[in-house]
Amino acid sequence: MRLSRPFIRLPYRFDATRLATEMRQFPDEQWMAHPSGLAGNSAIALISSGGGDNNSFEGEKRPTPHLDRCPYMRQVMASFDEVLSRSRLMRLEPGAEVSLHVDFNYHWFSRVRIHIPIVTGPRVIFHCGPERLHMAAGDCWIFDSWRRHRVVNDFAGHRVHMVIDTCGSARFWRRVQALAEDPDAFPVTHLPFEPDRTVALKTERFSSLPVMAPGECEALIEDLIADFSANPANDSALVTTYIGVLRAFAQDWRALWLQHGHRPDGFPDYRRLIERTREKLHPDRRALTTASNGIGVNAVFAQRVLNAALAPDARVT
Repeated sequence: MRLSRPFIRLPYRFDATRLATEMRQFPDEQWMAHPSGLAGNSAIALISSGGGDNNSFEGEKRPTPHLDRCPYMRQVMASFDEVLSRSRLMRLEPGAEVSLHVDFNYHWFSRVRIHIPIVTGPRVIFHCGPERLHMAAGDCWIFDSWRRHRVVNDFAGHRVHMVIDTCGSARFWRRVQALAEDPDAFPVTHLPFEPDRTVALKTERFSSLPVMAPGECEALIEDLIADFSANPANDSALVTTYIGVLRAFAQDWRALWLQHGHRPDGFPDYRRLIERTREKLHPDRRALTTASNGIGVNAVFAQRVLNAALAPDARVT
């Protein structure tokens, strides 16, 4: 999710001591290793696909049994009054880091990640674009995941954040816009733990369709075209070629969708179009790059559109 600033602090303050008490009930063997194998990175799933221990972005999101054991974490999540997606506790071992990267897959195009530090120290530094920041325990932040970012734990202990993914309602984004212009636009709300309070969570039930809607496909592609077309370092002839390839994909996708919709008998046609389009991309994955953050267009197009246009089960030949 792109933001107008690298970091924006949300006007909430949570009980980090209570959060830490709930977090410490999980033994080491219950923390999942990072899906990309990043050393020293692990997680506890709180809201996940099907409510299980997984790293999937697909399917209906449900609270996990881990979250059922954490009443204050549920209260924190419910306090935003938003529809929530994949959420977790994220742990960094002493001396570990989250290496420099950009979140550019389909999930992150329309979702922002809320960070609430639980256990941290002043030498835990979050880098995003040109800025660096220490997030204090109990504070609440969002950041621009479309910029290059990394986290370094130069702290003697584990760093643990609670992270909550959401698309955000209009109300949420109005507040974010106001805070981007004036960090003191709203008073800070403190949320104490209420032992007898039961809360309900709203979670994503339909994060994606079996077949991407033509309008969404076109919107994702036009956003990417505008980005790489604005990069003066890109070869103009190749830019023109890619505009043709990407728009042709959107047009052919719409034609197939009008013929087949979500019916399984159309899945082979969708797959063939996806693969034909992959074959038209330049073999150098960085032959074109985006103006906004210098990411290779091939990777963005693949992750944002080609890999997301058809549900995983439908992709299998």
